[in-house]
Amino acid sequence: MAKRLFFSPSKSNAAGVKFGEASFDLLTDFLVNLDKRNKDNLLSSTKYCGNLKNKRVIEYILLITNKLRLDPLVGYHAVELLQRFMVKYIEDFITAPTPKGATSNHPRSYEDAVHNKLKDKFPLIIFSCVQLASKLSLHSHMIDNNTAVHFLHSVSCTVSKQTLLESELMVLKGLKFRLNVLNPLTYVEILLEVLGHNEPSVPMKPLYHHCHHVLQFISLERTAIYETLLMTTTERVSPSREQREQFVPVTEDCMLLGVGVIAVAAFILRKWEQVVGELSHITRISKKSITDFAHATLVHIVGISSSVTPLS
Repeated sequence: MAKRLFFSPSKSNAAGVKFGEASFDLLTDFLVNLDKRNKDNLLSSTKYCGNLKNKRVIEYILLITNKLRLDPLVGYHAVELLQRFMVKYIEDFITAPTPKGATSNHPRSYEDAVHNKLKDKFPLIIFSCVQLASKLSLHSHMIDNNTAVHFLHSVSCTVSKQTLLESELMVLKGLKFRLNVLNPLTYVEILLEVLGHNEPSVPMKPLYHHCHHVLQFISLERTAIYETLLMTTTERVSPSREQREQFVPVTEDCMLLGVGVIAVAAFILRKWEQVVGELSHITRISKKSITDFAHATLVHIVGISSSVTPLS
């Protein structure tokens, strides 16, 4: 009988391999690594996390990725780099002492203050995150400075190579040169690898294809979907501020997002029962949590909650 995979204490090592080619030992290491890094990320999450994953910004990043024919992983990696950079920028902004004699007129929020300070640089900061992500991708070509300048000129953003380098360095320093962050698509792909190993009868190619579309939809409709999930979790139409703050780690839980994406794709392919139980076994996430996430997503895919058959 083939070995079945699930989280258990083990050594943790990650290496880049193509989808469908990982060995049992590598998958075991991948799983442990994902679990540990996800938990570490949740412990370090702040109230600013998630608020910076704006629909228009994510759409902009995904469009750049598509236009430059980069691997989708690059786009999702860039989103994570951008959020970490902006969170650090906001935290530094908050803790910076106010200069003597400075005006007492405060913006509506720290996000507004940071936006006012960065609004002219923001498009270039976004592009720098994409460029940095492309340099770390194993399955995509790197965006060199000539290509970068040409592309930016084509979208009416005239910059020099020197300005481009300065922007990239600013992002690198803001991230303290820590670029090796995991993104949602990595979680989805590794969980699919394990699912395919444990349940060979699951049609992986169509499931993989649907997962890409589902993840993109969730990324773009993130605010609405997590708002629905928050209301489901709290059983309140208007959750309190305290409940919203306590819910932040849920919005940053890439493991939950990964199983949720696969569950929705499985529902579309009519493979729900076959897949969800195995996902729960692999990740130790309860079937109820997976079901709640999938239902919150399907409500927005369909558009009308009554049109979605209750999941069980």
